[in-house]
Amino acid sequence: MKVLVTVKEVAEVADDFEIAGTEVDERYLEYDLNEWDDYAVEEAVQLKENGPAEEVVTVTVGPERSEETIRMALAKGADRAVRVWDDALEEPDILDVETKTTLLEAVVEEEDPDLVLTGVQSGDDNFGATGVSLADELGFQWGAVVNALDYDEAENVAHVHRELEGGVEELTDIDLPAVLTIQTGINEPRYASLRGIRQAQSKEIAPKSLDDLGLDAGAVESDLDLTAMYEPESESDAEIFEGDASETAGKLAEVLREKGVAE
Repeated sequence: MKVLVTVKEVAEVADDFEIAGTEVDERYLEYDLNEWDDYAVEEAVQLKENGPAEEVVTVTVGPERSEETIRMALAKGADRAVRVWDDALEEPDILDVETKTTLLEAVVEEEDPDLVLTGVQSGDDNFGATGVSLADELGFQWGAVVNALDYDEAENVAHVHRELEGGVEELTDIDLPAVLTIQTGINEPRYASLRGIRQAQSKEIAPKSLDDLGLDAGAVESDLDLTAMYEPESESDAEIFEGDASETAGKLAEVLREKGVAE
């Protein structure tokens, strides 16, 4: 069985940041593997370690910079990776679900996996729909928000627990090929070992352009535009004291005395 895991590099914003146009200024961003995808990688690697899976391949849509992050998935046990990027992908303000689905669908058709795992959502745009959209386009069975997975190799069926509203758990049998979106908590993602990190440096990350996937620039045309970025107005009446420790401690003491909390 081949397992394909979609992974994404996401940006984490510093506590203090500035907005440049419709983006957070690059100086205030740090990049890491999407949290939900980390659980999906771990689930795929466990399927390989336990026998059913013969190969684990990751695929990402991202610039060359993202290879550093993707190598973390390789260091944790994935066998190889595919990275999709093209100059045309730099033009849209945001990659919508339809665009990501089109790109990933082309990779799935090329790789022909038995099982596709995705994170439930990404930590940056939070669409939470790419996995199910991908399954729909492929004509695969699917299960969303999976928090337990037991694969029956003899029946080629995935027994999955799904997390529903109100704390209700659902047990569903899904025939393969299938797409499952993995929820956090399904496992405990491992740390990449030093040996794994060294081995990841020699593992393949195959770059793919739109042309390589049989697509053209029309594949990234979107009806979705990012129109603005702004810091929302806070309804909090919190007061932030400026200055060194001595100054801020003095101002805090003054407020506490005014409120009658301290004398």
